[in-house]
Amino acid sequence: MRTALVTAAAGAVVAFLLGLLTFGVQATVHPHDVPLAVVAPPPIAERVEAADSAEVQITVASADEARTLLAEKKVYGVLEIAPGQAIIRLNPAVNPSGTQVAQQVLTGVAQGAGLPVKVETPAVSAAERTAPLAASALLWVGGMVAGLLFVVLKGNRFRWLSSLTAAVLVVGSVTGLLAWWGVTFSATAVGFLLAVAVSFALLQAGLFKHLGIRAMGILGLLYLMAPAVAGQVPELLNPAYRAVLWSWTPFRFSTEGLRSLMYDGSISTEWWVFGGIALVGLVLLLAGKKAQTDRADGVVDIGVDEADRLPRPERQHTA
Repeated sequence: MRTALVTAAAGAVVAFLLGLLTFGVQATVHPHDVPLAVVAPPPIAERVEAADSAEVQITVASADEARTLLAEKKVYGVLEIAPGQAIIRLNPAVNPSGTQVAQQVLTGVAQGAGLPVKVETPAVSAAERTAPLAASALLWVGGMVAGLLFVVLKGNRFRWLSSLTAAVLVVGSVTGLLAWWGVTFSATAVGFLLAVAVSFALLQAGLFKHLGIRAMGILGLLYLMAPAVAGQVPELLNPAYRAVLWSWTPFRFSTEGLRSLMYDGSISTEWWVFGGIALVGLVLLLAGKKAQTDRADGVVDIGVDEADRLPRPERQHTA
């Protein structure tokens, strides 16, 4: 009876926590301080600035300044207002969620001024929008499965070799899959994918070494909650989720970094992040002893040598 109640309560608690950390992110999405830029003559610019709200943060700038801000991803969209026309400029390297909000808001501003709207942005396919987050998640899953199988199959040597080999093979399978969908990467982007895969695999292998199969409790939870956060821009997240999850999740750095490299951008922080993760994983692999696994018959070896065993009964004689 007690076991039945405890297990039922545990299931309810786990469901609540997973819902809070995954679906709760999407259920509480609401724009606030979304950065946008507007290029317009002074009278219109003043009206646009006056229409600023808690949902958006509008910067009035010159055409060159606005395009620089857009290229550096400091704004999610630019509205250029000229006599009789309004042009919305978007950057495909910006998270699609932010781009969508920017286009909706800027279209409303242009229509409010009674101007026809033209949207200028490079064509981006559905596969290209999906690729950065999908690649990040698949690299994590590939390394996690390799590490789990190493434990299940009771591997005890060359764990680091298994991790590195898995990283290379998973990168090959992911790039092949995305190429099949019509998404190709530059050499720099492939190198970044390899860095991400190696760091993921080393960290996972280190946790499996010390925790055994129990590491799945940590790695599985990270996989469930991180993509829901990494797929959003911070200005759409509830501030609590932004501080507690978005600020540190490695999926965010891998997704944003790959998206920038796909469109000829540059990255710097991301290289340091995954270099640090790889270093932590390597330290875990080299430190301490591996987790002891239970034998198939349920008996745990407590390390007593034959010479230290208890003496046999007096009447028992050796042949």
